[in-house]
Amino acid sequence: MKRIAEGSTNRFNGGSLSRTDQTQMNALQKLAIFFVAPIGFWGGAHAGEKLYNGIVLPDQWPPAYDRHPKQSQMLVPYLEKPPAVIPIDVGRQLLVDDFLIESTTLQRTFHTAEYHPANPVIRPDKPWEFGSGGWFAAPFSGGAWYDSSDQLFKMWYTGGYLHWSCLATSKDGIAWDKPAFDIKNGTNVVIRPIEPKATRSVDTTSVWLDHDAKNPSERFKYFGTESGHTDRWAMVYRTSPDGIHWTDALTKERIHGDRSTVFYNPFRKVWVLSERISWGGRARRYSEHADPKKLMDEGVLRDPKKGVNWIAGEMIDPRNPVEELGRKPELYNLDAAPYESLMIGAFTIWTGPSNDECGKQSLQKRNDILLGFSRDGFHWDRPDRRHFISSTWDKKNWRYGNVQSVATGCLVVGDKLYFYFSGRSKPGLGMYDTETKKTEGWDKDAATGLAILRRDGFASMDAGKRGGTLTTRPLTFKGSHLFVNLDSSEGELRAEVLDEEGKVIAPFTKENCEPVVGDQTHAAVRWQDDLSKVSGQPVRFRFHLKNGDLYAFWVSPTASGASNGYVSGGGPGFAGPTDTVGRQQ
Repeated sequence: MKRIAEGSTNRFNGGSLSRTDQTQMNALQKLAIFFVAPIGFWGGAHAGEKLYNGIVLPDQWPPAYDRHPKQSQMLVPYLEKPPAVIPIDVGRQLLVDDFLIESTTLQRTFHTAEYHPANPVIRPDKPWEFGSGGWFAAPFSGGAWYDSSDQLFKMWYTGGYLHWSCLATSKDGIAWDKPAFDIKNGTNVVIRPIEPKATRSVDTTSVWLDHDAKNPSERFKYFGTESGHTDRWAMVYRTSPDGIHWTDALTKERIHGDRSTVFYNPFRKVWVLSERISWGGRARRYSEHADPKKLMDEGVLRDPKKGVNWIAGEMIDPRNPVEELGRKPELYNLDAAPYESLMIGAFTIWTGPSNDECGKQSLQKRNDILLGFSRDGFHWDRPDRRHFISSTWDKKNWRYGNVQSVATGCLVVGDKLYFYFSGRSKPGLGMYDTETKKTEGWDKDAATGLAILRRDGFASMDAGKRGGTLTTRPLTFKGSHLFVNLDSSEGELRAEVLDEEGKVIAPFTKENCEPVVGDQTHAAVRWQDDLSKVSGQPVRFRFHLKNGDLYAFWVSPTASGASNGYVSGGGPGFAGPTDTVGRQQ
């Protein structure tokens, strides 16, 4: 697993911020509040919606910004002023920021995914996966899910450049099949916007398995950015009982920019449109609705008051290493999905070249995926500016350029997280016709890859031989069993429970705690008694760690350690959207 500690890289070169740099950046952010703070957030008391984690939303929601966010990093109000007491009944508590931490002597380390040796796991190898001059078998967001109804991994991807939506299946998430369905001549095509001599094409899709759907015929939801409806891109909404047979478009022709996507925020039970706009370059606009059909019918461009300019690339995002081909970082796309107790955002950052230069020089766009974290679904903390999944400068590599995320985040497979993504290879020479001035094929030739991360492994809090401590803010919970995700192969972890005044509550002392050792993603922390004695009252945990890395902690109502947090695209053993199982044998 690749690791990086805070302060070890240049903050303007895609690394994480040092403590000194972070202090300076915080000062700059405070000076920039006048320019970029959400209108209506920073003044007076607010009586907005209270979230599962104690965060209270502002009265104006979503908050509007009065100036372009490129002026500084996005301000994250709940990190500036966390709740006095934080409920932790939903999900594993990830240590990606200081939301849960009151004080610590541990050092935070961010981790990146590793590429599977079988990549690409889905290659374009069928006749219908060739179109408009290029091979294409890759999700342009699309969807990756584990469907417990038939115990299959499922991938909705674009087959043929801007042609079809196809469905592949797998028993293990690595070896994929392309079954013959009854939609188009025994192919694995499930949605076909293009017909002979038609002008309609598909750009971006977002496919969601809706575990909460009241109508079984709407179990799967499809949001597709398609052309041919008008002279501009439009997003359409379809539903399906099986992910194969889909309705015709159920919504009006919502006009908006290409590469627009939709995600579901289950913490607030709203569907969110991440809409491509031009806002000092490629950026995103935000709108939400509890009803996905109404989200599509009530388009932002039909009524600008129903959405707000949201987020863009930032000046501290990584730059294109070839200066003459680069441009300022722009946000090409933002997909997001729930994982345990927060939303994980896949920020696709574009750094050039321009489309014209790609065509003239037979190059791919440079798009790379960075991560962000949100506890309210709108404000994003992006502490690590390295590529989580990246393109490469190796011209023979299948992900030579234009890496794109899958809409539905990761899948939980045992102790690992599976992240699927698309990559595009270097196009052949001579695809730019100097007489016609047309570009052919430079943005095509795409396949699907797999990257793997430890479960909860986005960041860890680490201690060396001398050891260190981490003390949480006041927390409340209803459970009675404490668990940690920990690598202490050469050390140990002990914990104690403190009251609001910081006094240790007997018998939950460090001395009475059984030492936790080994490399475990699901380890119980035990005292002679369980935590039912302090359940429901504000307490702090203090973790004492030597020679180890702490990734997450949570309190479960069961001895099996079920977190009741969200498992993104699911995985083997999970019957629904959350972890109600705990340790699996």
